[in-house]
Amino acid sequence: MRVLGVDPGLTRCGVGVVEGVAGRPLTMCGVGVVRTPADAELGLRLVAIEQGIEQWLDEYEPEVVAVERVFSQHNVRTVMGTAQASAVAMLCAARRGLTVALHTPSEVKAAVTGSGRADKAQVGAMVTRLLRLDAPPKPADAADALALAICHIWRAPAQNRLQQAVAQNRLQQAAALHASKPASHHASKGRTA
Repeated sequence: MRVLGVDPGLTRCGVGVVEGVAGRPLTMCGVGVVRTPADAELGLRLVAIEQGIEQWLDEYEPEVVAVERVFSQHNVRTVMGTAQASAVAMLCAARRGLTVALHTPSEVKAAVTGSGRADKAQVGAMVTRLLRLDAPPKPADAADALALAICHIWRAPAQNRLQQAVAQNRLQQAAALHASKPASHHASKGRTA
C-alpha cells in the first residue's frame, strides 16, 4: 500500500509518502512541505496548496491519502486555515477517486510512538527509526505527514476488518428481516392483474 500523508496547514502543509504493509518494514518514498507566503491572499494560498498536492499525487501515485483530522484549538484563525488546507487535500484525492482517511493527532501519535500524548520530538524520532532514516525529517510538519501515512498503513487492516464485519452484520439483518416477512407477501409480488 502506498499512502500520501498530509499534515494540513496554510503556511506549511507537510506531505510524505510511505509504502508498505502492516507488520513489515516500511519505505519512505518522499517527504516535503508545500509552502505558501503568509501575506498572500487566501484564495491564492489554497490554489498553491492544491497545485503542490497535485504534483505529489502525480509523482507518487498513492492509493490512499491520509489527512490529519482537524480538531478544535484555542486559536480559531489557525484551525480555520488548517481546515481549509485539509479540505483542499481531500478534494484533490476525491477528484482522482482515491480513498481519503482521516486520523486524529492522538491516533497518529499512539500508532507511531505508543502514546497519544507524545510530543513532536518523540514522533520525529520514531518516524526516523521506523523508516530507517539518517535524521528526523525537517520541519516537524514533514515528519507528521510521514507519521500519518505510517498510522494509516498500520491501522487500515483493522479498520477494513471492522468495516467488513459491520457490512456482514447488515447483510445478515437484512436477510433475517426478509425471511420473517409473510409468505403471502412474497407470492403476491410475482402476480399481475
